[in-house]
Amino acid sequence: MRLNWDDVDPARHPFDADAAVRVVRSLGPAARVPSCPDRPASRAWTRDEGKPWADAMSHALIGHYGVWAAGWRWAHDEGDFDGGPVGSWCCPPHSITTADETLALVVAALCEWRAWLESLAGWFEAHPLDLASVGEQRILWERTARNLILQVSDRTGGGSGWYGHCRQVLTWFLTRWGVEPGAAVGMVEQAIGGRFRSWTGPDAVLVEDVAERLSLSLRPDLAAERVDPPPPDHLQSWLAVRASAPWRESPDAGADGPVVPSRDGAAEDIRAFDGTIDPARADGMLAALAAVRADAARGASLDFGLLRGWQQHVLGADQPPPFRTSPAFAKEGRERYGIGPETRAQLDACLAESTADAGRPLPLTARAARAHLDVCFFHPFDDGNARAAFLTLVFVLAREGITLDDVLLLRRISFQAANPQDGPTLAQYIGIHLEGTRRNLAAHSTTG
Repeated sequence: MRLNWDDVDPARHPFDADAAVRVVRSLGPAARVPSCPDRPASRAWTRDEGKPWADAMSHALIGHYGVWAAGWRWAHDEGDFDGGPVGSWCCPPHSITTADETLALVVAALCEWRAWLESLAGWFEAHPLDLASVGEQRILWERTARNLILQVSDRTGGGSGWYGHCRQVLTWFLTRWGVEPGAAVGMVEQAIGGRFRSWTGPDAVLVEDVAERLSLSLRPDLAAERVDPPPPDHLQSWLAVRASAPWRESPDAGADGPVVPSRDGAAEDIRAFDGTIDPARADGMLAALAAVRADAARGASLDFGLLRGWQQHVLGADQPPPFRTSPAFAKEGRERYGIGPETRAQLDACLAESTADAGRPLPLTARAARAHLDVCFFHPFDDGNARAAFLTLVFVLAREGITLDDVLLLRRISFQAANPQDGPTLAQYIGIHLEGTRRNLAAHSTTG
């Protein structure tokens, strides 16, 4: 789970535990808790109803409290998110029962996650360390690191993937006391060295060694810069990543031609996820999806003009929304997308590359992923850009006659503008779904 200390620091994000029941029950998903007719829950129910509902509840909680609230589902062992500190919630098949019981578990999990963050903050603040005096304080850094490892191991039960959260907590600790974030990640990775294992708590000797390695790697020059740097332009970061990413290595899962399954995965996901947040939101998305499919069928060219027509449906606006006129922000302000006279024309030029190139054609998965991320990081609208990006991906596939029967890996996943791996990763996810759709269609044809 990609959260940094600023995202989760309780000092930055007020929370009233006593009001949590009222808040959770006031959110849209609380009125639409799905019922599970069979126990154990089927894989189809989890995919079509359980997980979209839990995702919608996460979306609503983040909207109310901030991104830190996403951790309410970070369950022990192989729950919704592997190796977390939360015991109140497991996963939709096991945790969704009656509406009252399910909402009570959501509240308990949210409060449990928050209490854990507050306890971490307390441990951090109990050891106010200074990189400028690291030589004199090294034993304190080492002692604190050792205690944090043991606390995380105990809290997670040392189960599946527990070490992922351990790495994160140690990184949070270092960044809290001034270590530059990139350096903190590298130091923690090097100190642990892949030696922690699932289902196995660390022995005392290993804990001591990791803590010692971490403290010995500290140097005053690793301190984060105290002077505020000029604000970054993550749109420019994306354009640099876009130009250098290994798009041609993406899976060529679209080469086998059109595929139209009986199940429209995009429409089903909109009904399950967006409909749980707000039925009007789902109606707008479904109207936009119908426009996407119609535009693809007539061979429309992808540009901002096409996007704004879909976005009118998405936002329920009286007219197509304009291109933004000021810098945009996303991910709780961590990414900033600049604006200039040429920005809209740049977006149109990028989107035009989503069509097949007769000279050196990119795989369809790469073109769809790249167009999706273009919309994410150009961020052309004041609202609803994630939904616009998803519709763009659907359009690129639909223009070549392809509908996916599932979009589980393609929505509600955050990508970073400056991460060179995210584009190829999204292309791989598209390939996985496309191959799965072909397999399911072939199996259905055989059995039918």
